Amino acid sequence: MKNMKKLLPLLLLSLLFLAACGKEEAASGDAAQGEGELMPITLVLDYTPNTNHTGLYVALDKGYYEEEGLELSIIQPPEDGAPALVASGKAQLGVDYQDTIAAGYAQENPLPVTNIAALLQHNTSGIISLAGGGMDRPKGLEGKRYATWGIETEQAILKNVVETDGGDFTKVELVPSNITDVFTGLQTDIDAVWIFEGWDGVAAELKGIDTDYFAFKDINPVFDYYTPTLIANNDFMEENPQVIEAFLRATKRGYEDAIADPKAAAQVLLAAAPELDPALVEASQEYLKDEYIADAPRWGEIDPARWNAFYSWLYEEGLITKEIPEDFGFTNEFLPE
Repeated sequence: MKNMKKLLPLLLLSLLFLAACGKEEAASGDAAQGEGELMPITLVLDYTPNTNHTGLYVALDKGYYEEEGLELSIIQPPEDGAPALVASGKAQLGVDYQDTIAAGYAQENPLPVTNIAALLQHNTSGIISLAGGGMDRPKGLEGKRYATWGIETEQAILKNVVETDGGDFTKVELVPSNITDVFTGLQTDIDAVWIFEGWDGVAAELKGIDTDYFAFKDINPVFDYYTPTLIANNDFMEENPQVIEAFLRATKRGYEDAIADPKAAAQVLLAAAPELDPALVEASQEYLKDEYIADAPRWGEIDPARWNAFYSWLYEEGLITKEIPEDFGFTNEFLPE
């Protein structure tokens, strides 16, 4: 018994030591499991899936986000758009446009989101009409019916290019319209409509419809603004810069793959959005492969001069009530080289 009493303290110390080792091993195992877990992030689109977004879906399909430790969910936008959801923090990332987000920046408390990459390097939008109607240049819109969304900035841009071309904008008939089928509209109720060349322009060729078209940026370089872009929630971006960098690294790889093999990329998008027209997706992908990076020094780069010029024009025209400071609302800081 005396010997047992002497041994008890030693036994207790041994048990405590073993228990401590067990806890340490368990903690080490938990840490290792934590390091292997993917960080969930959500990206909200600007519209239904289309070829502007292909690089995102390619990166998701090929596991590039997982390789960066991210679990990306892509969702479609609510009625009030992607910026509102990203600003609220309900989504960390989104897709939007430099022109429409301007109003959110031109206020005392700017929308807390930042543009972190350009998905297309140039504005690919312009005006389409049936061939032979004289609307291959802006002045030709005089006396014609233009389908307007009723947006002040939209009409100001149209007015500028018409007048730059020597036309009288008051002679353009603005027809309120929410056209769902551009080509049915052109053959019935309207003469001209604003489109994105990489989608409806390509669709016209596939349908064998002869059209005339002019791009806004070719009439006035100030309209070579960024559309679409990737945006991030400011608080999330500041607190998780490494996550933004990882997300952009993976996304860049996805767009580079879409450039290198547009046919394969089109199939990835179609698998994610089978409701799309395969012929249109493939042809649009072929067109956009040259627009994702174009003449930029790297994927995603935003040129400060072009960014600032468009916002200066908006303020000078009275289209925003508060001047947006230079270089506000975007950053190239997180882009991979």
